[in-house]
Amino acid sequence: MADLTFRVKAHSENPTKTIAKARGFEVVIDEPVEMGGTNAGPNPIEYLLATLAGCLNVMGHTIAKEMNMNLNGLKINISGILNPDKFSGVDTDERAGLKQINVEIIPDTDADEATLEKWLATIENRCPVKDNLSNPTPVHISIK
Repeated sequence: MADLTFRVKAHSENPTKTIAKARGFEVVIDEPVEMGGTNAGPNPIEYLLATLAGCLNVMGHTIAKEMNMNLNGLKINISGILNPDKFSGVDTDERAGLKQINVEIIPDTDADEATLEKWLATIENRCPVKDNLSNPTPVHISIK
């Protein structure tokens, strides 16, 4: 299959609030009030974690179907740990991004332990968002 290109266009509505458009959808990104925002939507890190949840959900159901595994639904709990010093302008050796992401997947299924282990390993191997979070991806930023 040929490579696919996904596109998002965004503009700032104010210093903390971004409006992004993908296909026919509009997404509001903002910071909470305690971080100087207007709390009009999730912040970028919350969207990142939600994006991982969405990808794990799609892959979980796709792979369950491929394995003929009965999957009635999924609950996905995700948390991320971040030190805000770097993005706040504090001189630090800490990285700007998340230090760790913890994911708990709770499948509604009658599958046995061995099947669930194979299912989860396949999800981890094939989830594009998990892959991007786990491996360096070239990001080219330019001014136009």
